[in-house]
Amino acid sequence: ISPFQVYIIQVSVGNHQWTVKHRYSDFHDLHEKLVSEKKIDKNLLPPKKIIGKNSKSLVEKRQKELEVYLQTLLVKFPVSAPKVLSHFLHFHLYVS
Repeated sequence: ISPFQVYIIQVSVGNHQWTVKHRYSDFHDLHEKLVSEKKIDKNLLPPKKIIGKNSKSLVEKRQKELEVYLQTLLVKFPVSAPKVLSHFLHFHLYVS
C-alpha cells in the first residue's frame, strides 16, 4: 500500500482532453495560491479527510470531487488561466 494517493484526473478544455496525476497535497498547494492570488473561494476545494483516506470508495469520491474542482476553475478563468493553474494542468505540454 502506497503511503499517499495519486489522483488521475480527466481534464477537458474545448475539444481537448487529457489526464493529470497529482497528490491531494498538490491540489491543496494550488488552491492556497489561487485563494491568495486570485481570491478563489477557499471552500471550493474538497476537504482533506484522514479516516479511511485510502478506501476505494473514498478515493473514487474524492477523484470525482477534484475533477469538478478543476472544471470549476477552468470555468472561472475561461480566457486565460493563471500561470499556477496552467502549470498544474500541464498546458505547456499541449500548446501548439
